Amino acid sequence: MIDSGLNNNQILQMLATNETIGDLDTTQISNLREIFPIYNASMVGASGCIMGVLAAFGMMNPEAKLMLIFLPIPIKAKYFIPGIILLDVISAITGQSFFSPSNTAYMAHVGGAVIGFLTMWYWKSNSFSNRRWDK
Repeated sequence: MIDSGLNNNQILQMLATNETIGDLDTTQISNLREIFPIYNASMVGASGCIMGVLAAFGMMNPEAKLMLIFLPIPIKAKYFIPGIILLDVISAITGQSFFSPSNTAYMAHVGGAVIGFLTMWYWKSNSFSNRRWDK
């Protein structure tokens, strides 16, 4: 599309409306029709939230042993969870998928893990250590 003489704004407008602008050949038009549903797709899922819960669990129970179904080797949470988050970061940067289809929102996983970590860090430092729960 760029070699057709269109600028970025025109390309974005075509992706938003699915209407062609300017003189495009049939290959460029078919590329636009192929890219349009991908560009306008929405992401749905709870995996970011699940990663937040996993990160919070890892903070509260770092010595707990976890396993993947296809890798039945127990690994401590303090190693397992950062490893999973690192794989998500690598997948987000490179586009290479390790465990799931390539249309996964990897940075949603990382964002969920960061929020889970920060939430549990705040709760641990402010709520659980400063109060007596057995009153």
